[in-house]
Amino acid sequence: MNPVDGVVGPATWGALLGGGGSTGGSGGSGGDTLSQSQAASMLSAAGITWSSSGNCSDRTNSSCTSFDGLRRASVDGAVNLKHAVGSCPLNITGGTETGHAGGTYSHGNGYKLDFGMMSCLTNYIHGTFTHSGTRGDGADLWTAPSGNIYANEGSHWDVTFMN
Repeated sequence: MNPVDGVVGPATWGALLGGGGSTGGSGGSGGDTLSQSQAASMLSAAGITWSSSGNCSDRTNSSCTSFDGLRRASVDGAVNLKHAVGSCPLNITGGTETGHAGGTYSHGNGYKLDFGMMSCLTNYIHGTFTHSGTRGDGADLWTAPSGNIYANEGSHWDVTFMN
């Protein structure tokens, strides 16, 4: 295996961003949380865009799209998804801002991101992952081998990054 694969992993990202970024967590890279600027830099470098109805990133404003407190594993999952879908544009429409449902694996706890609905993204999810049922609110669920869960909420994909 060639040690130089062109993929920037969590340790390299941490070094590029000045290290740290953890505000707690389990001690592993998956439990680390990021600041707005750290997450935005990583997502932007991967070619992932984001938008908000309020054109803002304030975590306490439900009209914003915030990455403050997003888990590093969620950012890594979004970056991996972007690599997998190639030229299909990914636009994040929801992050850690208030206004989402609560719970352990919630937006507010940094586990979820919402992606704008794109036919190329939907085709990738349907062609690659396993349909795993329907959520209580009627959203069709698709599960990746990694354990990440993709819920089709009609206007966007609600993605729970488990790993």
